[in-house]
Amino acid sequence: MHQQAGGRAAKRRRGLTLAGQYLVLQLLIVAAVLAGVIALSLAQSAQAFERVEGRRALSAAETLAAMPAVRSLLPEARPRLGAALPAVAESVRTVSGSAAVFLATPDRTIITSPDPALLGSKLPLGESTVLSGRAWTGPVELADGQSLMAHVPVLADDGQMVGIAAVGREYPSVWDRLGDALPNLLTYLGVSLGLGAAGSLLLARRVKRQTLGLEPDEIAGLVEHREAILHDVKEGVLALDRQARITLANDSARQLLELPYDCAGKTLDELAVPAHLRDVLTADQTDPDRLVLVGERVVVCNRMPLRSRGKLIGSVTTLRDRTELSSLEKELGATRTTTDTLRAQTHEFANQLHTISGLIQLGEYDEVIRFVDGVSLSRTRLYDDVSRRIEDPAVAALLIAKASSATERVVSLQLDEDSALGRVDETLSRDLTTVVGNLVDNAIDAVSGQPGATVHVRLRDEPHQVTVTVRDSGPGVAADSVEDIFRQGFTTKVSTNDGGRGFGLALTRLVCSRRGGGVSVRNAPGAEFTAVLGKQSQSS
Repeated sequence: MHQQAGGRAAKRRRGLTLAGQYLVLQLLIVAAVLAGVIALSLAQSAQAFERVEGRRALSAAETLAAMPAVRSLLPEARPRLGAALPAVAESVRTVSGSAAVFLATPDRTIITSPDPALLGSKLPLGESTVLSGRAWTGPVELADGQSLMAHVPVLADDGQMVGIAAVGREYPSVWDRLGDALPNLLTYLGVSLGLGAAGSLLLARRVKRQTLGLEPDEIAGLVEHREAILHDVKEGVLALDRQARITLANDSARQLLELPYDCAGKTLDELAVPAHLRDVLTADQTDPDRLVLVGERVVVCNRMPLRSRGKLIGSVTTLRDRTELSSLEKELGATRTTTDTLRAQTHEFANQLHTISGLIQLGEYDEVIRFVDGVSLSRTRLYDDVSRRIEDPAVAALLIAKASSATERVVSLQLDEDSALGRVDETLSRDLTTVVGNLVDNAIDAVSGQPGATVHVRLRDEPHQVTVTVRDSGPGVAADSVEDIFRQGFTTKVSTNDGGRGFGLALTRLVCSRRGGGVSVRNAPGAEFTAVLGKQSQSS
């Protein structure tokens, strides 16, 4: 804990805290807004200047153009000749407070000007329409800079244009306009900074409450750590929301459940998850471990609901691959069965030897011969039938072992006379042992303890497939269970550990389907299972 606290303090010293980052961000936003306000204020002040001062300049120009002296003298006036027109123009400039007043002839020759150097030169008009006989106001570029000019035509008594009256006002500089707006801008800046700082602190406090007091770099570190843990652990982790939508699936979960890489955000229905698997992932689980068959994998599922503030928000399921462990359990069970069979046979052989010993002591030598022949005949008959009709060593050995196991449970295992199976490839042999073993075990369990219990096995080797038929003398399969017996997890057997039952027939169907065949059941009158396995695997 001390190391964690020290690490967090060091991180805070290395960079800005969350509150500091928000404050800097708010200040940048305020600065950007303030710059925009300044630009807008300057633009508005320029427009206001043109509107107000343009009217004043136009009024002064109209006054100048309407003076009788100007109208009578301007047609004959020449630059630097006469003092009447310069005096009138200067008087109008002084009274109106304008920066410049010009009188010019229709060909734009300047007659009067506050700058003597401009006399006789051409009056700049810019975009003015005054030469067409209309008054105009707007910016015009003069020798000393841009000015706001008003142009008014000077008309004679007969309405003919005899000159131009121009009145100009200087544009205020940017600093002048900024100085006028500075008091208001300072007020805006102060209010904005205050609101920004307060908002930043309140927002930072709210975010830190929601993030449990962690800084952004600490949150990023936790997320990276969590992702590394989730995707590196061997166990699968799958999280669902209340709509059965995947919110989290690590690499192991996607591999175990055969889900696509982009499964997050999709529902189980959209991913076409099988019904039995969907039930395991969504239904409440009472047992600590629940087995589910996914492809050829046996997966252990543990589902727990997720709650936040007392409200159900979804579920999380941990997954473990139990395929290898299940295989070891089957091998251990087979070894235990073999051991029990050998132990029982030891007792049986001991009893038979005691019988032979007693007959010899009694001198009943003919009875000894008949007894030995009977024992030999009963044991070799099945072995001879199996070895003659079944050429595949693995399947033949399985049937002989199952026959011994059935004998110990007072069940007669018989191989039908029309059975025949040649040597098959290794994969088909392995699949046949799985199918035959599961079907025979189920048949022995179904008739065990019943009088005259019998199980018949029939194998037919056909050109493109192998057909396995197992028939018992039991009561058969209940009509309402015919469709369910091949469903994973379904079992009619009583056990204290049902978590590992209900997989035999499901595996049988899976193996047959993988080889392009299938498995079915009917009552005749006992249960008769027929499995068909293609010689060419569909997955190859």
